[in-house]
This record gives sequence, structure tokens and C-alpha cells, in this order.
Amino acid sequence: MPASSVPAQGERRFQDFLTAAATGKVFSEQEAEDVFGLIMDGLVGESRIAALLMAMRVRGEQPQELIGAVRAMRARMKAVPNAPAGTIDVCGTGGDGHGTLNVSTAVSFVLAALGVPVAKHGNRALSSLSGASDVLEALGVPLKTDPDTLGADLRDRRLAFLSAPEHHPAMRHAASARKALGIRTLFNFIGPLANPAQVRRQLIGVSSMQWMKPIVDTLEKLGSERIWCVCGEIPGDHPDGTAGTIDEVTLAGPAHVEALENGTRFSFSLTPDMAGLPEAPVSAIAGGGPVQNAAALEALLHGSKGPYRDTVLLNAACALHVAGQGMLLKDNRIVPAALKSLVSSAAHVLDNGAALAVLNATRASTSRPGNGQVS
Repeated sequence: MPASSVPAQGERRFQDFLTAAATGKVFSEQEAEDVFGLIMDGLVGESRIAALLMAMRVRGEQPQELIGAVRAMRARMKAVPNAPAGTIDVCGTGGDGHGTLNVSTAVSFVLAALGVPVAKHGNRALSSLSGASDVLEALGVPLKTDPDTLGADLRDRRLAFLSAPEHHPAMRHAASARKALGIRTLFNFIGPLANPAQVRRQLIGVSSMQWMKPIVDTLEKLGSERIWCVCGEIPGDHPDGTAGTIDEVTLAGPAHVEALENGTRFSFSLTPDMAGLPEAPVSAIAGGGPVQNAAALEALLHGSKGPYRDTVLLNAACALHVAGQGMLLKDNRIVPAALKSLVSSAAHVLDNGAALAVLNATRASTSRPGNGQVS
């Protein structure tokens, strides 16, 4: 078959999927893997990608579609080898519309300072104002691309930032369509479930409670061992004056958790008062562009107090449990004293400069020859 006919054939196959989605058809796991594979292989135009994503969003994406799409993405990713045992990722799916400061990126520095290896998977802003890669660039952190170098950083420094476009080059085919739409699509969920270091432990925030169980289902099916999928509740603090949700544990209200631990599934909630932290509205951690968010993160690592710090401490405490560095639960419920203890551990490395030292070491690090990156 002539090479020129391959894209045309892909477009025809995609058209069948698009027509089906427009009539409300739900794809099977295999069909979803096939249709997202066509997108990731560059066989589909931008407008048609956007049309499919919107059709799926309007009719409601389904769990088996998520599993299929994640399989397609993992099959095409550039993996980071030899990550240390117990490596964790902390990330949010985005798409909640709140535009907060970068919480999980800040948590990464805290965890690394406490000796937890973190393979922080992130992207540039697509449905937010400042993605992880944007704020790291503003901080002067070199975004390395060589998998072996990143694996060495995980082992030596306990921290590696994995830029999604570098490890998922197939995603570039959907980037323009996602940015043009500017809303949460299934891709928001796919990326955090395809960490290039193949982590088996994750604290992952989602913007809608309806996706908590499907995300943990997907990760369990794909071999994860310890997962907390969290969704924060915002009583009366949404921009339109109504209650909302957010893809972080926040000070604004309870966080709901769907957990996988030791092969067991369970759910529970936690509140800021369990950690001895004062409540604060989500507006207290409102962010902006990369420069503004980077300045806030650096101030945090220099000892700045306030709701941003407290939010980072609360999320770091949860991540420490997921990493196996503390035990927050008894009978599948939060033990407040244990939560306060882990919050205190996280605060210690902010106060003694250890987390700042991790940032400075990361800034100063250079890539190995062949990576094409310098500090």
C-alpha cells in the first residue's frame, strides 16, 4: 500500500468513529484504544480531533474508554528506566477552572527533601493558566529530556520532572485541538495515568467526583499498588457563587478520597481541621501566569506562611502516606494525630531550607551529553 494512502485510510477509519460518537455511541475498550491510537499516530486533522473530544465530552466519557485511551498512550510513550522502588507521582488532572497556584509541583520539592523519589509528570498549560512545565521554566529549572538522565536524577536527587510532550510525543497531534477547546477533555485524565517512569504509587487529583472510581479502576487494572484519587469539595466558593470541586486537597472544605492499598479498595473523606490547619477559600490560593506562580512557589520554599503553604503541607502529608512514609489510616479512616505528624514533617523541610535546597540543586543540575539541555 502506498505510504500516501495510509493517512487517508486513517481519516476514513476515524470518520466512522466520529460519526458513531456524534450519535451517542459509547466505545468499547478496544475501540477507544484504536481511535486514540489514530489521533496519537498523527492520522487525524485538528478540527476532527476537537469534534470527537467534544462529542465524547457532551455525551459523557465512559470508564472503558479511559482504559483504552491510556493503553494507547502507554504503548507510545518514551519511558524512563530504572526508577527507584517506591517512586511516586503527584499530579492533578486540571480542568476545574479555578486557576490556583501550582500545588503538586511544590509538593514535589517537599517530598524529595524528605527522601521520597518523585517522578513529577507535568505539562504546559492547556486548560489552565500555568502548567507544571510553565512554572518550572519560570523558576529556571532545566527540563531534561534524556530518559537515562532522568532515571539517574531520580536515583541521585530523588526528583525528576517529566515533561509530557517529551515523553509522549504522540500527544503533540492533539495539543492544538485541546488548547483551542480550552476545556477539560478525556486527555486531561489520560496524561496523569501514563507516567513515563511507570510509577505504581500516585496521589492524583481529579476535578469531578464521578471520575474518582474509574481512574482508580484503570490504575488498578494496569498494575498500580497504592493510589489515592482525591477531589476537593468547595462549599459556596465557586466563581459563580455555587459549590464546586477542585483537583486538590484544599483548605476550603472536605476532600473525598478513593483509595487502593494492598489490593483493597475503599473511600473516605478528610478535612483541614483533622490536620490542625485553618480553613481558607480557594480564592486564597488563586494563581496567575507562570511568573506569578513561580514567585509564589519560591517564596513558599523561602518560608512564606499562609494558605498556599498550608495547602501544600496538607497535600504533602497525604502523599507521604501514599509513598509509604507514614500511616494515616486506621480502619480505613484518617487518624488526625497521624495526619498532624506528617504535616509537621513537611513543615520541617520548608522551615529548615531542605526543600529550597532541592530546588537550587535542581536548577544547578545539567544534563548528560546527548540530551541537548544545559542548566
